[in-house]
Amino acid sequence: MDNYGLISLIPPLLAIFLAWWSKEVIISLFLGVFSGALILAGYNPITGFVNTLDNYMLASLADSWNAGIIIFLLSMGGMIGIINRAGGVIAIGEYVAKKAKSVKNTLLVTWSMGVLIFFDDYANTLIVGNTMRPITDNMNVSREKLSFVVDLTAAAVSSIVPISTWIAFEVGVIKDGFQSLGIEASAYTTFVQTIPYRFYSIFALVFALIIIYTMKDFGPMYKAEHRARTTGQSLRPGSTPMVSKELEEIEKPEGVSFNIVDAFLPILVVIVVTLIGLWYNGGGSAPEVSIQSAFGDADASVVLLWASFAGSFTAALIAILKRILNISDVVDSWIDGAKSMFIATMILILAWSIGGITDDLGTADFLVGILEGNLPGFLIPVLLFVISAFIAFTIGSSWGTVAIVMPLAIPLAFNISAPMLPAIGAVLTAAVMGDHCSPISDTTIMSSTASAVDHIDHVSTQLPYALTVAAVAAVVGFLPAGLGLSPLIILPVGVLILYLIVKIFGKSVKAEEI
Repeated sequence: MDNYGLISLIPPLLAIFLAWWSKEVIISLFLGVFSGALILAGYNPITGFVNTLDNYMLASLADSWNAGIIIFLLSMGGMIGIINRAGGVIAIGEYVAKKAKSVKNTLLVTWSMGVLIFFDDYANTLIVGNTMRPITDNMNVSREKLSFVVDLTAAAVSSIVPISTWIAFEVGVIKDGFQSLGIEASAYTTFVQTIPYRFYSIFALVFALIIIYTMKDFGPMYKAEHRARTTGQSLRPGSTPMVSKELEEIEKPEGVSFNIVDAFLPILVVIVVTLIGLWYNGGGSAPEVSIQSAFGDADASVVLLWASFAGSFTAALIAILKRILNISDVVDSWIDGAKSMFIATMILILAWSIGGITDDLGTADFLVGILEGNLPGFLIPVLLFVISAFIAFTIGSSWGTVAIVMPLAIPLAFNISAPMLPAIGAVLTAAVMGDHCSPISDTTIMSSTASAVDHIDHVSTQLPYALTVAAVAAVVGFLPAGLGLSPLIILPVGVLILYLIVKIFGKSVKAEEI
């Protein structure tokens, strides 16, 4: 493999710039891949274009592991489509909404729904925002606070649970990074091992809980809450709330529909089949093979495929047996759900492709050559966190960020002898953080839409909170983790610091003011 030096940085930098400028992540990633293929083809545009499609995009799909991950993603989307069409998401919302009896309870229920609907961040945002909005309005909770809880829980939860529409993408980019270095390690096991190092995501979930339990806020959010409680105005006067068109997509079917057990049973099946499948596929049935070894040796793409189809079949069977949907309805709703994953699958294919391009150009080797000896390994996790968060903020896409950064991050950490798990965790959680802050992020826009709040009001009130959590994640999380400190120590310390920040700087709307 040749080392192309400085020009090897063109594909990732071009993808970042174009995504920031155009707000179109797929086109930007494609042009990033094409620019690399163009360099490798001696600047012949025809050869470069053909190689982009053949040697990178098509080649990534030709790999059976990658193909399995893509089908898993589509099948998970299909399962969610069936649950949605049968009224399952409404059933979850109605069940949880009954628990809302006070302001604190209402916000706690909103947070709980965000955690319970862990399988997809888009579904999470739309369900929680639309379901809880009338209830929070009735309790004089500001729409800004609702959208904050909705936005903060969605991607933070979906990105760290071992069963969601995110896992295919995250395991996929980790696997690609390991393959480029010849590392013989299970991408799925590595994914699970990075969960304690997702400091921003974990701290964000806990921070929202602290805000709810203490009933304290600071910055623009306090002003919004004070307005809502004292005047009953859930929206800022003169604001332009986003209209929730997606509400029509989660209407309850007429007659019989899924109850909360029906809604969660397919998801439970996915979890159980995944656990048993990893054990079985990794040779766990042999007496001499431990459960840990079996999980590490299993082909996660095959197992996730089994699990997603088992979940889809379970959802379909319940809907048909309870006469909620007929076979045609089941097929149509499965296809509609799978269609919703199209953009995700394209980003994943392009993520593998840009990883292949940077590998062939020697981008990681070039960066390692510059940084080796000049940058201590313990700084790599915090550096990757800051860079990835900035990129996610500028391009508005967490997946796009991971697609660009991860192919460089894994070789960088490996060659500089930086701790690998914190480095991978830093990229994955920073992508969520930048996404939370960015006004052009799809989930941020959807949170504003589902909560029917002015988009800029949502961004301006959430930004100080996200930056506070990010600062703690960087200083208390990734710096000590880079030095080898265990997450078992880091996480409690980080939570304590967040609690003290809210306790010291936060203010509550006093009862006598209402």
